Amino acid sequence: MDKVKIINGENLPNIPWQDKPENYNLPVWRYTENPIIGRNPIEGIARIFNSSVVTYGGRFVGVFRAESINGVPFLYLGYSDDAIHWEFEKDRINFVDEEGKPFMPAYMYDPRLLKIEDTFYMIWCQDGYGATLGIAKTTDFKKFVRIENPFLPFNRNGVLFPRKINGKYMLLSRPSDSGHTPFGDIFLSESYDMEYWGHHRHVMGISYNNWWEGTKIGAGAVPIETSEGWLLIYHGVANTCNGFVYSIGGAILDINEPSKVLHRCSTYLLTPEEWYEERGFVPNVAFPCATLQDAETGKMAIYYGCADSYVGLAFTQVDDLVKYIIDHDNAGPAELEIGRR
Repeated sequence: MDKVKIINGENLPNIPWQDKPENYNLPVWRYTENPIIGRNPIEGIARIFNSSVVTYGGRFVGVFRAESINGVPFLYLGYSDDAIHWEFEKDRINFVDEEGKPFMPAYMYDPRLLKIEDTFYMIWCQDGYGATLGIAKTTDFKKFVRIENPFLPFNRNGVLFPRKINGKYMLLSRPSDSGHTPFGDIFLSESYDMEYWGHHRHVMGISYNNWWEGTKIGAGAVPIETSEGWLLIYHGVANTCNGFVYSIGGAILDINEPSKVLHRCSTYLLTPEEWYEERGFVPNVAFPCATLQDAETGKMAIYYGCADSYVGLAFTQVDDLVKYIIDHDNAGPAELEIGRR
Protein backbone atom coordinates (compact mmCIF):
# COMPACT_ATOMS: atom_id res chain seq x y z
CA MET A 1 0.00 0.00 0.00
CA ASP A 2 1.38 3.41 -1.00
CA LYS A 3 1.71 6.21 1.51
CA VAL A 4 -1.69 7.75 2.26
CA LYS A 5 -1.90 11.37 1.14
CA ILE A 6 -4.18 14.18 2.24
CA ILE A 7 -6.02 15.61 -0.79
CA ASN A 8 -6.88 19.33 -1.09
CA GLY A 9 -5.41 19.93 2.38
CA GLU A 10 -3.43 22.91 3.60
CA ASN A 11 0.19 22.94 4.63
CA LEU A 12 0.19 23.69 8.34
CA PRO A 13 3.77 23.67 9.65
CA ASN A 14 2.63 25.22 12.95
CA ILE A 15 0.12 22.47 13.69
CA PRO A 16 0.11 21.58 17.40
CA TRP A 17 2.15 18.44 17.82
CA GLN A 18 3.73 16.02 20.26
CA ASP A 19 5.61 12.90 19.19
CA LYS A 20 4.17 9.46 19.84
CA PRO A 21 5.24 7.98 23.19
CA GLU A 22 7.66 5.07 23.11
CA ASN A 23 6.15 1.59 23.35
CA TYR A 24 2.66 2.95 22.60
CA ASN A 25 0.75 0.68 20.22
CA LEU A 26 -2.46 2.53 19.35
CA PRO A 27 -2.45 5.00 16.41
CA VAL A 28 -3.89 7.95 18.43
CA TRP A 29 -2.14 9.36 21.49
CA ARG A 30 -3.02 12.11 23.97
CA TYR A 31 -1.34 15.44 24.55
CA THR A 32 0.46 15.16 27.87
CA GLU A 33 -0.70 18.64 28.97
CA ASN A 34 -4.42 17.83 28.62
CA PRO A 35 -6.90 19.27 29.20
CA ILE A 36 -6.07 22.34 27.13
CA ILE A 37 -9.21 24.17 28.36
CA GLY A 38 -10.27 23.73 31.97
CA ARG A 39 -13.34 24.64 33.98
CA ASN A 40 -14.61 28.22 34.45
CA PRO A 41 -12.49 29.56 31.56
CA ILE A 42 -14.21 32.96 31.32
CA GLU A 43 -16.68 34.98 33.34
CA GLY A 44 -20.14 33.43 33.42
CA ILE A 45 -19.04 30.18 31.74
CA ALA A 46 -18.71 26.99 33.77
CA ARG A 47 -17.38 24.64 31.13
CA ILE A 48 -16.14 24.63 27.52
CA PHE A 49 -15.96 21.27 25.77
CA ASN A 50 -17.25 19.95 22.39
CA SER A 51 -15.71 22.54 20.06
CA SER A 52 -14.33 23.11 16.56
CA VAL A 53 -11.13 24.71 15.21
CA VAL A 54 -9.95 26.03 11.81
CA THR A 55 -7.19 28.30 10.48
CA TYR A 56 -7.98 31.92 9.61
CA GLY A 57 -5.86 35.01 8.98
CA GLY A 58 -2.61 33.32 9.94
CA ARG A 59 -4.00 32.22 13.30
CA PHE A 60 -6.39 29.61 14.63
CA VAL A 61 -10.03 30.38 15.32
CA GLY A 62 -12.44 28.16 17.20
CA VAL A 63 -16.16 27.96 17.88
CA PHE A 64 -16.71 26.58 21.35
CA ARG A 65 -19.62 25.01 23.17
CA ALA A 66 -19.82 27.05 26.35
CA GLU A 67 -22.12 26.07 29.20
CA SER A 68 -23.18 29.18 31.09
CA ILE A 69 -23.54 29.11 34.87
CA ASN A 70 -27.31 28.78 34.45
CA GLY A 71 -26.75 25.59 32.46
CA VAL A 72 -27.80 26.90 29.02
CA PRO A 73 -25.25 26.34 26.22
CA PHE A 74 -24.30 28.88 23.56
CA LEU A 75 -21.40 29.26 21.13
CA TYR A 76 -18.37 31.48 21.74
CA LEU A 77 -15.45 32.48 19.55
CA GLY A 78 -11.84 31.91 20.55
CA TYR A 79 -8.49 32.78 18.97
CA SER A 80 -5.05 31.23 19.33
CA ASP A 81 -1.54 31.46 17.91
CA ASP A 82 -0.67 27.83 18.68
CA ALA A 83 -4.13 26.12 18.73
CA ILE A 84 -3.51 25.12 22.35
CA HIS A 85 -3.75 28.31 24.41
CA TRP A 86 -6.96 30.22 23.72
CA GLU A 87 -8.33 33.71 24.20
CA PHE A 88 -12.12 33.87 24.21
CA GLU A 89 -14.44 36.68 23.29
CA LYS A 90 -16.42 37.88 26.26
CA ASP A 91 -19.82 37.71 24.56
CA ARG A 92 -21.48 34.79 22.78
CA ILE A 93 -21.80 34.70 19.01
CA ASN A 94 -24.86 36.58 17.80
CA PHE A 95 -26.62 35.51 14.62
CA VAL A 96 -28.76 37.32 12.06
CA ASP A 97 -31.06 36.09 9.31
CA GLU A 98 -30.60 36.76 5.59
CA GLU A 99 -32.21 40.20 6.05
CA GLY A 100 -29.80 41.15 8.80
CA LYS A 101 -32.33 40.85 11.63
CA PRO A 102 -31.37 39.18 14.94
CA PHE A 103 -32.02 35.43 14.81
CA MET A 104 -30.82 33.65 17.95
CA PRO A 105 -31.72 30.09 18.96
CA ALA A 106 -32.86 29.30 22.50
CA TYR A 107 -29.69 27.23 22.97
CA MET A 108 -26.83 25.89 20.84
CA TYR A 109 -24.26 23.15 21.28
CA ASP A 110 -21.72 20.80 19.63
CA PRO A 111 -20.56 23.03 16.74
CA ARG A 112 -18.60 21.92 13.72
CA LEU A 113 -16.76 24.50 11.64
CA LEU A 114 -15.24 24.29 8.16
CA LYS A 115 -14.46 26.23 5.01
CA ILE A 116 -16.10 25.43 1.68
CA GLU A 117 -14.66 27.50 -1.17
CA ASP A 118 -14.56 31.09 0.17
CA THR A 119 -17.09 30.75 2.98
CA PHE A 120 -16.91 29.34 6.50
CA TYR A 121 -19.91 27.29 7.60
CA MET A 122 -20.90 26.38 11.11
CA ILE A 123 -23.37 23.64 12.01
CA TRP A 124 -24.66 22.82 15.49
CA CYS A 125 -27.56 21.33 17.42
CA GLN A 126 -30.28 23.65 18.71
CA ASP A 127 -33.94 23.94 19.58
CA GLY A 128 -36.21 23.92 16.53
CA TYR A 129 -39.35 22.87 18.43
CA GLY A 130 -37.21 19.92 19.48
CA ALA A 131 -33.53 19.16 19.00
CA THR A 132 -32.46 19.75 15.41
CA LEU A 133 -29.61 21.21 13.36
CA GLY A 134 -28.81 24.85 12.67
CA ILE A 135 -26.43 26.25 10.03
CA ALA A 136 -24.79 29.64 9.61
CA LYS A 137 -22.14 31.17 7.37
CA THR A 138 -19.47 33.84 7.71
CA THR A 139 -16.56 35.20 5.73
CA ASP A 140 -14.95 37.31 8.46
CA PHE A 141 -15.97 35.81 11.86
CA LYS A 142 -17.71 39.09 12.64
CA LYS A 143 -21.09 38.65 10.95
CA PHE A 144 -22.82 35.25 11.19
CA VAL A 145 -25.81 34.72 8.92
CA ARG A 146 -28.10 31.80 9.64
CA ILE A 147 -29.38 29.60 6.85
CA GLU A 148 -32.72 27.84 7.23
CA ASN A 149 -32.53 24.73 9.41
CA PRO A 150 -31.84 21.70 7.21
CA PHE A 151 -34.10 19.17 8.97
CA LEU A 152 -37.13 18.74 11.14
CA PRO A 153 -36.64 17.60 14.72
CA PHE A 154 -35.16 15.36 15.87
CA ASN A 155 -31.60 15.33 14.66
CA ARG A 156 -28.08 15.77 16.04
CA ASN A 157 -24.41 15.46 15.10
CA GLY A 158 -24.53 17.41 11.86
CA VAL A 159 -21.22 17.41 9.97
CA LEU A 160 -20.64 18.95 6.53
CA PHE A 161 -18.10 17.72 3.97
CA PRO A 162 -15.36 20.24 3.07
CA ARG A 163 -16.25 20.36 -0.63
CA LYS A 164 -19.09 19.59 -3.00
CA ILE A 165 -19.29 16.03 -4.29
CA ASN A 166 -20.83 15.59 -7.76
CA GLY A 167 -21.91 19.23 -7.61
CA LYS A 168 -23.76 18.91 -4.28
CA TYR A 169 -23.11 19.79 -0.66
CA MET A 170 -23.00 16.74 1.60
CA LEU A 171 -24.10 16.50 5.22
CA LEU A 172 -23.83 13.70 7.77
CA SER A 173 -26.37 13.59 10.61
CA ARG A 174 -27.81 11.32 13.26
CA PRO A 175 -31.64 11.17 13.41
CA SER A 176 -32.73 10.87 17.02
CA ASP A 177 -35.65 11.31 19.38
CA SER A 178 -36.68 13.99 21.87
CA GLY A 179 -34.59 12.64 24.75
CA HIS A 180 -31.07 11.43 25.39
CA THR A 181 -31.36 9.09 22.43
CA PRO A 182 -30.70 5.41 23.21
CA PHE A 183 -30.21 4.64 19.49
CA GLY A 184 -28.73 6.22 16.38
CA ASP A 185 -27.17 5.60 12.96
CA ILE A 186 -25.26 7.98 10.67
CA PHE A 187 -27.07 9.20 7.52
CA LEU A 188 -25.97 11.26 4.50
CA SER A 189 -28.02 14.03 2.86
CA GLU A 190 -27.43 16.14 -0.27
CA SER A 191 -28.20 19.74 -1.25
CA TYR A 192 -27.57 22.00 -4.24
CA ASP A 193 -27.98 25.20 -2.21
CA MET A 194 -27.25 24.40 1.50
CA GLU A 195 -30.96 24.98 2.22
CA TYR A 196 -33.06 22.17 0.74
CA TRP A 197 -31.80 18.69 1.65
CA GLY A 198 -32.76 15.32 0.26
CA HIS A 199 -31.56 12.03 -1.28
CA HIS A 200 -31.01 10.74 2.25
CA ARG A 201 -28.75 7.69 2.45
CA HIS A 202 -27.78 5.39 5.30
CA VAL A 203 -24.03 5.35 5.99
CA MET A 204 -23.35 3.29 9.14
CA GLY A 205 -25.36 1.69 11.89
CA ILE A 206 -24.42 0.55 15.35
CA SER A 207 -22.13 -2.44 15.57
CA TYR A 208 -23.27 -5.52 17.47
CA ASN A 209 -19.77 -6.98 17.10
CA ASN A 210 -17.98 -3.95 18.59
CA TRP A 211 -19.38 -3.39 22.06
CA TRP A 212 -17.86 0.10 22.39
CA GLU A 213 -20.24 1.34 19.63
CA GLY A 214 -23.16 -1.00 20.23
CA THR A 215 -25.74 1.60 21.35
CA LYS A 216 -25.42 4.56 18.97
CA ILE A 217 -22.90 6.36 16.78
CA GLY A 218 -22.52 9.87 15.36
CA ALA A 219 -20.25 11.77 13.00
CA GLY A 220 -17.50 13.69 14.75
CA ALA A 221 -14.98 15.83 12.89
CA VAL A 222 -15.23 17.13 9.33
CA PRO A 223 -14.26 14.27 6.96
CA ILE A 224 -10.71 14.46 5.61
CA GLU A 225 -10.14 13.75 1.93
CA THR A 226 -7.33 11.22 1.45
CA SER A 227 -5.98 9.08 -1.35
CA GLU A 228 -7.84 6.10 0.21
CA GLY A 229 -11.22 7.87 0.63
CA TRP A 230 -12.88 10.15 3.16
CA LEU A 231 -11.39 9.64 6.62
CA LEU A 232 -14.21 9.95 9.14
CA ILE A 233 -13.53 10.37 12.85
CA TYR A 234 -16.74 9.55 14.73
CA HIS A 235 -17.99 8.63 18.17
CA GLY A 236 -19.43 5.33 19.33
CA VAL A 237 -21.44 4.77 22.49
CA ALA A 238 -21.67 1.75 24.78
CA ASN A 239 -24.44 1.36 27.35
CA THR A 240 -23.10 0.08 30.66
CA CYS A 241 -24.66 -0.62 34.05
CA ASN A 242 -23.38 2.82 35.07
CA GLY A 243 -24.44 4.80 31.99
CA PHE A 244 -23.18 5.64 28.52
CA VAL A 245 -19.48 5.55 27.55
CA TYR A 246 -18.39 7.63 24.51
CA SER A 247 -15.32 6.50 22.55
CA ILE A 248 -13.64 7.69 19.34
CA GLY A 249 -13.68 5.50 16.21
CA GLY A 250 -12.60 5.74 12.57
CA ALA A 251 -13.89 4.76 9.12
CA ILE A 252 -13.10 5.33 5.44
CA LEU A 253 -15.92 6.39 3.09
CA ASP A 254 -16.00 6.16 -0.72
CA ILE A 255 -14.70 9.38 -2.25
CA ASN A 256 -17.57 9.79 -4.75
CA GLU A 257 -20.35 7.85 -2.98
CA PRO A 258 -19.77 8.60 0.71
CA SER A 259 -22.80 6.57 1.82
CA LYS A 260 -20.59 3.57 1.00
CA VAL A 261 -18.24 2.58 3.83
CA LEU A 262 -15.01 1.11 2.48
CA HIS A 263 -13.45 0.32 5.86
CA ARG A 264 -14.63 0.54 9.45
CA CYS A 265 -12.29 0.03 12.37
CA SER A 266 -13.38 -2.72 14.75
CA THR A 267 -11.52 -1.20 17.71
CA TYR A 268 -11.83 2.24 19.23
CA LEU A 269 -9.06 4.76 18.57
CA LEU A 270 -9.40 6.38 21.97
CA THR A 271 -11.67 5.61 24.94
CA PRO A 272 -12.03 7.35 28.34
CA GLU A 273 -9.05 6.39 30.49
CA GLU A 274 -7.62 9.63 31.90
CA TRP A 275 -9.16 11.52 34.83
CA TYR A 276 -10.40 14.39 32.65
CA GLU A 277 -12.27 11.90 30.41
CA GLU A 278 -13.65 9.71 33.18
CA ARG A 279 -14.56 12.38 35.72
CA GLY A 280 -16.69 15.45 35.02
CA PHE A 281 -20.19 16.81 34.52
CA VAL A 282 -20.97 13.78 32.30
CA PRO A 283 -18.40 11.08 33.07
CA ASN A 284 -16.75 8.72 30.57
CA VAL A 285 -16.96 10.85 27.43
CA ALA A 286 -14.45 11.31 24.60
CA PHE A 287 -16.36 13.23 21.91
CA PRO A 288 -14.47 14.30 18.73
CA CYS A 289 -15.53 17.53 17.01
CA ALA A 290 -12.56 18.80 14.99
CA THR A 291 -9.18 18.05 13.45
CA LEU A 292 -6.27 20.00 12.05
CA GLN A 293 -3.92 18.37 9.58
CA ASP A 294 -0.72 19.24 7.77
CA ALA A 295 -0.92 17.94 4.21
CA GLU A 296 2.85 17.91 3.76
CA THR A 297 3.77 15.77 6.78
CA GLY A 298 0.45 14.01 7.44
CA LYS A 299 0.44 15.19 11.04
CA MET A 300 -3.05 15.40 12.52
CA ALA A 301 -4.41 16.95 15.73
CA ILE A 302 -7.80 15.80 17.06
CA TYR A 303 -9.88 18.04 19.35
CA TYR A 304 -12.34 16.25 21.56
CA GLY A 305 -14.68 17.01 24.43
CA CYS A 306 -13.85 15.32 27.72
CA ALA A 307 -16.57 14.38 30.22
CA ASP A 308 -18.64 17.41 29.08
CA SER A 309 -16.21 19.51 31.12
CA TYR A 310 -12.93 20.00 29.25
CA VAL A 311 -11.28 20.14 25.82
CA GLY A 312 -8.66 17.50 25.08
CA LEU A 313 -6.11 17.20 22.28
CA ALA A 314 -4.77 14.03 20.67
CA PHE A 315 -2.41 13.31 17.79
CA THR A 316 -1.91 10.84 14.96
CA GLN A 317 -0.31 10.46 11.54
CA VAL A 318 -2.88 10.21 8.75
CA ASP A 319 -0.93 7.47 6.99
CA ASP A 320 -0.67 5.35 10.14
CA LEU A 321 -4.30 5.96 11.10
CA VAL A 322 -5.74 4.99 7.72
CA LYS A 323 -3.61 1.86 7.59
CA TYR A 324 -4.70 0.94 11.12
CA ILE A 325 -8.37 1.29 10.16
CA ILE A 326 -7.85 -0.89 7.08
CA ASP A 327 -5.90 -3.51 9.05
CA HIS A 328 -8.70 -3.68 11.66
CA ASP A 329 -11.57 -3.45 9.18
CA ASN A 330 -14.86 -5.24 9.84
CA ALA A 331 -17.31 -3.27 7.69
CA GLY A 332 -20.41 -5.36 7.03
CA PRO A 333 -22.44 -5.89 3.84
CA ALA A 334 -24.97 -3.16 4.69
CA GLU A 335 -22.17 -0.59 4.99
CA LEU A 336 -20.42 -1.57 1.75
CA GLU A 337 -23.51 -0.76 -0.34
CA ILE A 338 -25.03 2.60 -1.27
CA GLY A 339 -27.39 3.30 1.65
CA ARG A 340 -30.68 3.39 -0.24
CA ARG A 341 -33.61 1.02 0.26
